[in-house]
Amino acid sequence: MGEAAADIVDLTLEDNAISTGSVVDEATAEAAGAAHKVNPQDPITESRGSSTASAVFHLLCSGMGIQALMLPVAFASLGWVWGIIILSVGFLWQLYTKWALVDLHESAPGTRCSRFLDLAIAAFGPGLGKLLALFPVMYLSGGTCVMLIINGGRAMDDLFKTMCGGDGTACSIKPLHGVEWFLLFTCIAIVIAQLPNLNVIAVVSLFGAIMAISYGALIWILSVTKGRPEGVSYKPLVEVKSNKARIGSVLNALGIIALSFRGHNLVLEIQGTLPSNPKCPSKGPMWRAVIISYSLIALCMYSLAIGGFWAYGSKIPNGGLYIAFPQFHGHDTPKLVMGLFYLLIVANCLSAFQIYAMPVFDNLELRYTSIKDRTCSRQARASLRVFFGCLTFFVAVALPFLGSLAPLIGGMTSTLTFVLPCFMWLAIKRPHRRSGMWWLNIGLGWLGMVLWGVIVAAAIWVLVDRGINANFFNP
Repeated sequence: MGEAAADIVDLTLEDNAISTGSVVDEATAEAAGAAHKVNPQDPITESRGSSTASAVFHLLCSGMGIQALMLPVAFASLGWVWGIIILSVGFLWQLYTKWALVDLHESAPGTRCSRFLDLAIAAFGPGLGKLLALFPVMYLSGGTCVMLIINGGRAMDDLFKTMCGGDGTACSIKPLHGVEWFLLFTCIAIVIAQLPNLNVIAVVSLFGAIMAISYGALIWILSVTKGRPEGVSYKPLVEVKSNKARIGSVLNALGIIALSFRGHNLVLEIQGTLPSNPKCPSKGPMWRAVIISYSLIALCMYSLAIGGFWAYGSKIPNGGLYIAFPQFHGHDTPKLVMGLFYLLIVANCLSAFQIYAMPVFDNLELRYTSIKDRTCSRQARASLRVFFGCLTFFVAVALPFLGSLAPLIGGMTSTLTFVLPCFMWLAIKRPHRRSGMWWLNIGLGWLGMVLWGVIVAAAIWVLVDRGINANFFNP
């Protein structure tokens, strides 16, 4: 089956030359030595003077998020040994696929694929490339922004209730409704989104990364120091459930771990902001940025998973540490500390919104400049970003239960993390058949397809087992 896949990849490469409109434009610009010059057909070149430090900030902000608070739930199902093993394997796997993307960014001299969709088209051709990559890229940008509005708005609500009480009497302020919290979050996010490009929002990403690391450290340290609830057990749930429930528990745990890794759809855009020349290609500083950022991300993820599971064991609720700490220790924790936790989450969501929305902004501006044949004016840019903010706000209000569907939709897009980079590396690099790299990418690619099926099956299992509260337009 591996040889058949390789044949398909080779034929795809031969039938489809590595050329798309935006890639050709970038190749022309690079060949002319205009790496830092604004190309009116490609807004991303506005920020092609970034640094390794900026890339580290972007990778941290996009790679760390509230989904890491769910890792103790996976450990509760798998236990210590299998939890650590599967988390480690998944981390190394996604780190390799990030390396593949970094390596493929400049797969041909003078050519830079600064968007995931461009690289997919370069590898598989316009038809198959768009079919495989368009939905995952668009969901992981727009869909993540919707989820950030939902999570950020609810964290704002929890912050208000913690500091002012449920009815606001402690602050003499009338509490807002769910829609109003979503609107407040969106308005703040749109204001920040007026910053033009990735290079400019590096400070925002740094702020978001600090917030993510801070609330992650705060919640696991407090959970450990507060002591464990009575009757905590570390026996894996898969050993105490029926065979039917055991399968669902394992699938759900695998899905939680797999979906805790994110940011692959942004790697090429981030690398596209770095300067590059034949003597010093961008993959060197970009890979250093990946190593630095993911060393910190690994430290945070393992701390949350191990510390959270130690603190709550099998008593960890399905909502993870976000629900567990207030449930078990909220009564004996100062309001200021709980308020700080929610405030850090809000700040991180606002910052992450900027980095995840940037590919959408870039695509909208690219369409505009392609039609108008001139750079996007400040008014046009502001209008496009306000439009996107209003659209994501509408979806968040219309589908406030999207978080329940996130594992299913996220599982469907997991090919972008575990599958497509491997097959794209084969299609473009074309290693010798049966060589080490050939076997590695063929094996990981097909294993990723199996993992994709497992994640989707787990998401469906959870939906059937727990049900879904489809509260349309009722946040």
